[in-house]
Amino acid sequence: MTLAGKHILLIISGGIAAYKSIHLIRLIQKAGGTVQAILTEGATHFVSPLTIATLCGRPALTDLFDLTRETEIGHIELSRSADLIVVAPATAHILARMANGLADDLATTCLLATTTPILAAPAMNVRMWEAASTRRNIELLREDGVAFVGPDAGDMACGEFGPGRLAEPEEIFAAIADHFARSRAPRPLEGRTAVVTSGPTREPIDPVRYISNASSGRQGTAIAEALAALGARVKFITGPAEYARPAGCEIVPVETALEMKAAVDAALPAEIAIFTAAVADWRITAPSDVKVKKDAAATPPTLEFTPNPDILASVAQLPAGQRPSLVIGFAAETGNLETQAREKLARKGCDWLLANDVSPGTGIFGGSDTHIVFLDAAGSEDWGPLSKTAVAARLAERIAVRLSSEA
Repeated sequence: MTLAGKHILLIISGGIAAYKSIHLIRLIQKAGGTVQAILTEGATHFVSPLTIATLCGRPALTDLFDLTRETEIGHIELSRSADLIVVAPATAHILARMANGLADDLATTCLLATTTPILAAPAMNVRMWEAASTRRNIELLREDGVAFVGPDAGDMACGEFGPGRLAEPEEIFAAIADHFARSRAPRPLEGRTAVVTSGPTREPIDPVRYISNASSGRQGTAIAEALAALGARVKFITGPAEYARPAGCEIVPVETALEMKAAVDAALPAEIAIFTAAVADWRITAPSDVKVKKDAAATPPTLEFTPNPDILASVAQLPAGQRPSLVIGFAAETGNLETQAREKLARKGCDWLLANDVSPGTGIFGGSDTHIVFLDAAGSEDWGPLSKTAVAARLAERIAVRLSSEA
């Protein structure tokens, strides 16, 4: 991918992962792009402005009150001359300032004063990433159109393990390249509306316990982003997934299957409906209002279950005029994959079904790769092992072809 003629404003904030910005700059330049860097005060404790300036071939900027630049309102020029603004690493602190419109240094002033697309690569301790305030800030920024890459999960400098590691420079570069590729690509789903469900649901037992599953939301996020890249307006209805939510989509967070059903009903009408969410088949009939205590005999409580609504079938079986043109389901099975998927396709009444084997050891449930068998009324296709991103792109293209043939 060439970035020839593209100018990137790289904002480096103050985290230990700031050193990775050096490699990112080299990747952008190798692809033909140019980089102007801004360092927050914190970033200067981890990387030298002289090092960054030498690599970029232009001064590394740090001061909002630079008399030379600000006599010409330099922060406005900086923010509008770039083709893309990349914040890497994006610490919890700078994300909070971005989400709340604060502009107390050169970096945040440029971010607030711009209409240029923004790509953020979060990097922080796992507890910071999982904090409710950070989740709220991420959600606000997504609603504002900020795109995200990462974070990854792994060992951290603080000695903990989990999500929060800065995505590798190659992954951030790929997201930059993808941004420009999508901006040049045809948009065959322009004007179409899609509903995508994603992630797990949580069915409460009591105020502190629930029944759920290991769905990460990765596949649903990838599909939503692929549809949005082709121009669709995407309503993304998600359970409490760990994976980052898609940029450029309307996000509707839910917890339970009943909440997801209500959100889907409210999101219709739509021309495309894709159900990737791993919805609980059952819920507790009467969840306790207080924590269920272990009695002296340690007798386990008896839980009474009630079936949850079948969201996919309810939409697939809507009458003509209310039913989306394409209703697509997913089937996660642990054996007899194609047989069970074919039965589900017929039972649900959807148009297409994407089936995969999530048996223990496959790594598919919650992982980055999958193995899809595609089914429709005409037969089945084995798509083979693919990344979930590749599956999303293939599905989105197929949807575009199908809808264009019906236009």
